[in-house]
Amino acid sequence: MARTAQQTATPVLVADKGAALGLTPVSRETEARLDRYVDLLLEWQAKTNLVAPSTLPHLWTRHISDSLQLLALAPSAKIWADLGSGGGFPGVVLACALAETPGAMVHLVERNAKKAAFLREALRVTISPGMVHLADIGDTVDRISGAVDCVTARAVAPLHQLIGFVEPLVRRGAKALFLKGQDVEAELTEATKYWNMRPNLHSSRTGGEGWIVELDHIERRNPSATPHGTRA
Repeated sequence: MARTAQQTATPVLVADKGAALGLTPVSRETEARLDRYVDLLLEWQAKTNLVAPSTLPHLWTRHISDSLQLLALAPSAKIWADLGSGGGFPGVVLACALAETPGAMVHLVERNAKKAAFLREALRVTISPGMVHLADIGDTVDRISGAVDCVTARAVAPLHQLIGFVEPLVRRGAKALFLKGQDVEAELTEATKYWNMRPNLHSSRTGGEGWIVELDHIERRNPSATPHGTRA
């Protein structure tokens, strides 16, 4: 069944892949790893819901290119932490792109056991540098040993909660890059109730109403005003 679905989608995916790599070009080696990743995702998608089925025809532009664009915002980053990795966006995609970079590592944090198993298999199949942490986000951030250059999250939680999770990493020098949708302004307004920050907003290369929120400075505005779901 998975193979049939994959074959049916292939002509559409080929065109979508061309469009995606036009937006975010990669090396031949990275492209080969991403091909293996896509094949694996389509195989697992039949039994585990890794991405919304409606997005499969545009898997490359909607998910892969959307993830690859983060590299341009942190070109020197080698150690990444991806919170709530799910189907591997952006974490596995970043690991595929960084496989030829000496010392690179992507920490993938995922609390769903089936998705965590997929992430481990994706890293194995693509031979990409990564480590999967099967845990809640709040239980893992402090356990990541060593420096983290960049921390990411995509469709995981409201911005004010994400900031609470990543604040320890940003305090230690990490840059935060959050992929957000059309409600980004409302989320930023809510977040400023709790945090002093200097956000940079980048429009997504993949079009639509996507945005990337870049943060490299975070301070709690009022220690007694802790939003629900964030770290104390």
